[in-house]
Amino acid sequence: MYKKILVPMDGSARAEAILPHVEGLAACTGATLLLLHIIDPPLTLVSPYDVMPSLSMEDLQEQKRQVESYLETVQKRLQGKGITTECLTEYGAVVTTIIEIAVRENVDLIAMASHGRTGLSRVFYGSVAAGILHQVDRPLLLVRA
Repeated sequence: MYKKILVPMDGSARAEAILPHVEGLAACTGATLLLLHIIDPPLTLVSPYDVMPSLSMEDLQEQKRQVESYLETVQKRLQGKGITTECLTEYGAVVTTIIEIAVRENVDLIAMASHGRTGLSRVFYGSVAAGILHQVDRPLLLVRA
């Protein structure tokens, strides 16, 4: 049923709450887990018409190295359990990039943990899970962390 499962990760323990669920799915179906981390570089308004990344290229490259190291650690842990995994690191807006990667990689399922924001924090920061839920064209497994 599932051949590829996209698992967005942000490096937090809350995001990792999905791992036991996808481990079971992958073990039962033989699916490959695509571990995805998205680097969303903060932007600085330079003029009313221009924005620029507020981090230097060196800072972004260092951030990417840290992300890749983190994903490799998770990958090794999963591979030790006999689960096939791939790691992806992308730059962009989180919701849009998750959906784009799901389409590009032709995944059968997106599985992620919801951080469970409520009230003002949800209004100000939005909800990645809600954004994906309203735009995605494939199954979505959400686990409240």
